[in-house]
Amino acid sequence: RYVNGHAKKHYEDAQIPMTNHKKTEKQEKVQHTVCMDCSSYSTYCYRCDDFVVNDTKLGLVQKVREHLQNLENSAFTSDRHRKRKLLENSSLNSKLLKVNGSTTALCATGLRNLGNTCFMNAILQSLSNIQQFCCYFKELPAVELRNGKTAGRRTYHTRSQGDNNVSLVEEFRKTLCALWQGSQTAFSPESLFYVVWKIMPNFRGYQQQDAHEFMRYLLDHLHLELQGGFNGVSRSVILQENSSLSASNKCCINGASTVVTAIFGGILQNEVNCLICGTESRKFDPFLDLSLDIPSQFRNKRTKNQENGPMCTLRDCLRSFTDLEELDETELYMCHKCKKKQKSTKKFWIQKLPKVLCLHLKRFHWTAYLRNKVDTYVEFPLRGLDMKCYLLEPENSGPESCLYDLAAVVVHHGSGVGSGHYTAYAAHEGRWFHFNDSTVTLTDEETVVKAKAYILFYVERQSKSGSDKL
Repeated sequence: RYVNGHAKKHYEDAQIPMTNHKKTEKQEKVQHTVCMDCSSYSTYCYRCDDFVVNDTKLGLVQKVREHLQNLENSAFTSDRHRKRKLLENSSLNSKLLKVNGSTTALCATGLRNLGNTCFMNAILQSLSNIQQFCCYFKELPAVELRNGKTAGRRTYHTRSQGDNNVSLVEEFRKTLCALWQGSQTAFSPESLFYVVWKIMPNFRGYQQQDAHEFMRYLLDHLHLELQGGFNGVSRSVILQENSSLSASNKCCINGASTVVTAIFGGILQNEVNCLICGTESRKFDPFLDLSLDIPSQFRNKRTKNQENGPMCTLRDCLRSFTDLEELDETELYMCHKCKKKQKSTKKFWIQKLPKVLCLHLKRFHWTAYLRNKVDTYVEFPLRGLDMKCYLLEPENSGPESCLYDLAAVVVHHGSGVGSGHYTAYAAHEGRWFHFNDSTVTLTDEETVVKAKAYILFYVERQSKSGSDKL
């Protein structure tokens, strides 16, 4: 719908003849171009930028669905589908042969869309390719949620069940274990989605959600559950025994440290200065990700090849975040020396960098009535993101300790936060993959760097190999 843009092009082509004629009110109502997903049979309208749930008076949508189902069930189509899959697999293996020098088949597993759950799938695929984080969960012992007669048997939940005996950590672990094992082309994360519905009411229903908001809720709830353990057994014991996540570098958020804060946790210093008396106030804020504004001067630049003005880079966004700024009238600082709210300046420094630096580009902005998307292309490096100049005490950091390499990118396709589609690019064992729900394809670095990033995951560099800096 959005990624390859095939159906979208039909919609755009259909609109061109209409521009030369004066549209009547009746024509205005008729011109809704829709497309149907041949797997889920969901219908989508480009003009409304939303899914269509109603039908025509003649029931035409249902007739198309029935026709597609009949085609799907026919032996001829099934046979043709199998042949097409074989051809696709052989061409994919030949690509891997050129890259690896071996005939290794693609072992990546997609995630089925359960009804606008692409926001969840893109985040899960990104996290599954952050090796240190993923390995921790995969090595956790399984938790037995059922006893007696139901033990070892799969249970099918309904959304209305009052079962409170759920574990987000356990379902997250099982989902990560299902990915990259190569036994299936797509995995259905139904059990995980059921737990998400149980413990995160904001995500109930089948409407499109914000991938960044979901990521924050997911990490926060994983962090809380890992602190308390499950069935009386604390998972934090495993963290204490893991030498690669040493206690000296832990960042605590809402209690004890867990693998979430040990890997994603950093610390900001928030420095506020009163412009009247000069009083300085400092406080330290832990963070799991940094939300960066796209500077206003770049907001009309939509593609990488546009000539109007300089290219917006990730460095511009980071500089905008950390630069000294004067707080406006709505954010006046309560000065303890002046005993009243005064004009002041604010500046952020990074006091401690995390092992995995998650950067969220603020592409959605509220206007008076709706939430608009900033579609600006932001240039970002695949390797050697240097964070040293944003540190509070850069002299205490080694030359290699502030360099980060890209692990994954989440992309939002479409116009609005409540619509559109999410996909992810991620690196696995030196190769880049594009995760589009059930479909996983091998891609290249040139394609990745052209993406209009929404969330970027950078991993702290361990080796001392040289590379280009940002």
